[in-house]
Amino acid sequence: MNTDSRLEQANGNAAAFWLAQARAHGWQSHVRPGLTAVRCARTPDDSQRFPVTRPCVEPTEVEEQLADLMAAWETVRLTLEDPYQGLDLSRFGAVRMPIMPVMAREPGPVEGALAEPAATGPPTGSPSTGLPAVSPAHGGGILTVDEVSDGDTFALVERIIVDGVPLAARQPWTRGDALPEELLRQPGCRAWTARVDGVPGGACLTYDDGVVTGVYWVATLPDQRGRGVARAVLRTALAHAHPDRPATLVATSVGEPVYRKLGFTGQGPTCWWSRTSLGG
Repeated sequence: MNTDSRLEQANGNAAAFWLAQARAHGWQSHVRPGLTAVRCARTPDDSQRFPVTRPCVEPTEVEEQLADLMAAWETVRLTLEDPYQGLDLSRFGAVRMPIMPVMAREPGPVEGALAEPAATGPPTGSPSTGLPAVSPAHGGGILTVDEVSDGDTFALVERIIVDGVPLAARQPWTRGDALPEELLRQPGCRAWTARVDGVPGGACLTYDDGVVTGVYWVATLPDQRGRGVARAVLRTALAHAHPDRPATLVATSVGEPVYRKLGFTGQGPTCWWSRTSLGG
């Protein structure tokens, strides 16, 4: 599989995941060739999301489509993901964020993966079986990883992501505000959580679209960092979500070394544009 194909698959998965979130929240969405738009509507000034899913042959045309959507939705804050770096949103008052790599991992065994995790709570359609995944944590303690399948534990995953990423716009954490329980019932969406000696430590989500499995919001709570929590939860998710499919993600500078050790390789840089207010 060439790099362009994996990049396109990663972008398609990201767009599909945002559409799943739109369904779970009851948000408006709009899909045009090469562009997906989601109106995140928790508050009037919340950020709209625009994943670009293919190269822009006519950037000006796409920018005009964006202008129309932003006017219709009264957009104040926005984030646009452009892995092809063909757009310039500076005229909308947006600024370029630091470049991050889109990464992919080919199917295959996950070195150091833990035993198959147990699903926590009543199953919701895709439960795992067996014992929780167990490993020694760096610095002592027992690190366990579980797949999440009940609302209360999914709320814990939400809190870990809000406080661990962190998602500043969603703080202080309110249950169901960032990740409603309905998201766990969306086909392809699964959640994973890690604990050290029973204390919540980290989490991530995976979204399988039938082609690739996207990894999202790998997070560790501040007081549990440096103990191998993120590596353990990601290894478990990769080994048990859909090990027969490629996995994709967008890496931060902090996470990239961890992902490379787990077999991810860069597929190309992505350019994100952000506008936090009407003044930019």
